[in-house]
Amino acid sequence: MPTLPHQHTSNYVGRFAPSPSGPLHFGSLVTALGSYLQAKQSQGKWLVRIEDIDPPREVAGASEQILNTLAQHGLNWDDEPVFQSQRSALYRQKIAWLLEHNYTYFCDCTRAELAALAPKTLCCCATQSNFKKHAAIRFKNSKHIKTYFDEIQQEVSHRDSEVQFAIKRKDGLFAYQLAVVADDIAQGITQVVRGADLLHATFYQLALYQAFGHKPPSFAHLPLVLSPNGSKLSKQNHAPAIDNQQVELNLFHAMCFLGLSPPKSLQTTTVKEILNWGINAWQLSAVPPEVACNDNRIKALYSI
Repeated sequence: MPTLPHQHTSNYVGRFAPSPSGPLHFGSLVTALGSYLQAKQSQGKWLVRIEDIDPPREVAGASEQILNTLAQHGLNWDDEPVFQSQRSALYRQKIAWLLEHNYTYFCDCTRAELAALAPKTLCCCATQSNFKKHAAIRFKNSKHIKTYFDEIQQEVSHRDSEVQFAIKRKDGLFAYQLAVVADDIAQGITQVVRGADLLHATFYQLALYQAFGHKPPSFAHLPLVLSPNGSKLSKQNHAPAIDNQQVELNLFHAMCFLGLSPPKSLQTTTVKEILNWGINAWQLSAVPPEVACNDNRIKALYSI
């Protein structure tokens, strides 16, 4: 899919970063649309990054399906999509820097052994400087960040942040926390607009920004789309794929979910007109922090 030209008059850079563990569902579309509208109203760039660093969870062909669904919905990215599977050299460089500056250690503890540690206690591996084969590399999270401000969720607090977390796994795969920070720095991301399921992960990412001495982007965590029983709509819960045959209706419902009030006439107009309306009407301050499963916006999704 060729990249379409856009006019950018600000330094804003946003992104949508799905994992190819399946096709996009409605919750993913909400995140993609919210990040897109925020970038476009800010007259900035909107990037797409495929976070394909966990091969056991990937579904064959999902990356192509995701990009096709975005294009079908008029969500055209600026610059070529980035694939994390092609960025190992960057991640190794970041890990080497952290190792050199004593922010990390090799750890071969099991999850059970780590869970059994006293609160705010590092395992004994942290005192051993020698390399361990088939070990995870963990970040020493000694400077706990207890709160941060989110543009939608407001002040987010976390009292008991773990004193360590993995930046490279025992199986040799790069951990999400390290890769996402390395890429957001490299791509010059100024604001991260994503789902509220990553509120907790932000504390780890802020710790890495602090270690690298790099100013973090601002964060805006969108409300999660719930199923009628109150569980998060997700690929793991077998959420149905977006129907590319009803693009206009999908965008209409996603805008309603994000706190906009599009006129019903938009359901029968063009994708370009729907998105232009959304860009002009978009207000981050109007996005609700959460949407209850009995909310009319949720009920409408399951009546189409």
